[in-house]
Amino acid sequence: MSNEAILEVKGLKKFYDIHQGWFKENIKVKAVDDISFRVHKGETFGIVGESGCGKSTTGRTILRLDQPTEGQILFEGNDINLLPYEKMRKLRRKMQMVFQDPYASLNPKKTIKQILTEPLRVHNLYSKKERLEKAVEILEIVGLSSYHLERYPHEFSGGQRQRIGIAKAVILNPELIVADEPVSALDVSVQSQVINLLLQLQKKFHLTYIFISHDLGVVRHITDRVAVMYLGKIVELAETEQLFTDPKHPYTKALISAVPINHPDEKKERIVLSGDVPSPANPPSGCTFHPRCASCMEICKREKPPVISFDDGHTVACHLYTK
Repeated sequence: MSNEAILEVKGLKKFYDIHQGWFKENIKVKAVDDISFRVHKGETFGIVGESGCGKSTTGRTILRLDQPTEGQILFEGNDINLLPYEKMRKLRRKMQMVFQDPYASLNPKKTIKQILTEPLRVHNLYSKKERLEKAVEILEIVGLSSYHLERYPHEFSGGQRQRIGIAKAVILNPELIVADEPVSALDVSVQSQVINLLLQLQKKFHLTYIFISHDLGVVRHITDRVAVMYLGKIVELAETEQLFTDPKHPYTKALISAVPINHPDEKKERIVLSGDVPSPANPPSGCTFHPRCASCMEICKREKPPVISFDDGHTVACHLYTK
């Protein structure tokens, strides 16, 4: 892993307008609310949190599949928000995505050959013969064979489909891949195979990953650093082992306490959060986590917590650490 930043996100916001009530009142849903982080070249950067916290929206907005409301997304020093359509289309060769649902991410009307060669055709890469050779090569790398080329997606299992989805993302030889819950829709027996495949591809093609997941066991295994999101905000960011051995934020502590133990002699206190995640259309005042926090103080209800930095690069947004 290099110290060079391949991606830098500054003050990213993504709001959606919804209309509610009899008079169709316009309400802003703050899916991603002012987050900043850097991703180093060659690392696997994890984003974790409960469903609805803004993880997937962050991933889609970084690739500009969703247009950001505000903020900067610097890829190799260039702000992709300012790029016109044609330049952004060319840049997509370097930025790819692996989607959560392997059943919905592949076109059911196209053969695997068409699915894999289409990105090469769109970007005008190689001759027709070379595209086919490239498709065969990448299929074999992800654990499938050339005789699968003429088949359709419905003829494969979920794990095989996800391998094809990964092959489609890697075939353009990108530099950054956003993996949005890539194993959550798969059987547990297949998950480890797909995770190991991602790790092998990272070494072979020198890839950088943004790995989005709610499964902290998987995140601990595959990532170098982790950002914890709650209601559209990053509440804690640290190196993976540092986060798991010394979590700072009460929300992070609760998430880690829910990870199953690996050994029957291991003891762990389970922290159960009260209530549900509030609506991003009407977030709580002050610290958005305060209605569910056992350590809540009066200041938490009034004031947004500052981001506190520790010497090891560990950051947390929590009033417990303000002096």
